[in-house]
Amino acid sequence: MNHLLAGFSQIIISASPAQISADPTLGGRLVLEQQGAISVTYAPFEYVNQQARVVLLGITPGRQQAVNGLLEARRHLVAGQHLTSASKAAKGAASFSGSMRPKLIDMLDHIGVHRWLGLPSCAALFGAEARLVHYTSALRYPVYLNGENYSGTPDMTSHPLLRRYVSEYLAAEVRQLTDAIWIPLGPRPAAALAMLAQQCAIDSTRILDGLPHPSGANGERISYFLGRKKRSELSSKTNPAILDAARERLTRRVAGLA
Repeated sequence: MNHLLAGFSQIIISASPAQISADPTLGGRLVLEQQGAISVTYAPFEYVNQQARVVLLGITPGRQQAVNGLLEARRHLVAGQHLTSASKAAKGAASFSGSMRPKLIDMLDHIGVHRWLGLPSCAALFGAEARLVHYTSALRYPVYLNGENYSGTPDMTSHPLLRRYVSEYLAAEVRQLTDAIWIPLGPRPAAALAMLAQQCAIDSTRILDGLPHPSGANGERISYFLGRKKRSELSSKTNPAILDAARERLTRRVAGLA
């Protein structure tokens, strides 16, 4: 699990926190692969919580998540801790960090995931009850398009390099989490899981899709999904019928899990 972290650990340790914060690729030294405008870079996100009951699946770690993960891993490595401990800590510190986390918690609570897990709120998944959740991405490692965060274009299920990362790394995590429920955040991660379901790598009944991605760009969709914005106030960019159907379907399916 930690072979990549072992290979990159000295580079991470030797970089200062300021260098990591300024450039999480560390001048290209953490680049794993590049194909045209697409580049895949290393960040310590290999850890898989095999006890998880629910998996939250994003698109790919963004630049801020890469910075947070690398800084946390560096802190543990400098302290002489084991690679697995550093990887686990990095995953917990970086996953859906920043402004995404409260939006995600609100949506999970809205469809009843906290009740299914027996929690007062899904905020506990990022704290005392982290044992119940595995955070991951359809593309495990940070992907950039022309140096900017990859947001789903080109399609990861058809682009040769990105499709390989889904088929290798995401499929490997699916095999390790045979009983967990998977919640993809937005249509891109949902498409990646649908591809694996078509390949019989995952049972489609374990996929609860339809939740908007908790990014700032989806603010209006999230507000409507949560009932905080009226249909009459929506812009033409938001389709309320799709969100209504997704909310009803997800709420019903989560209630049925019990």
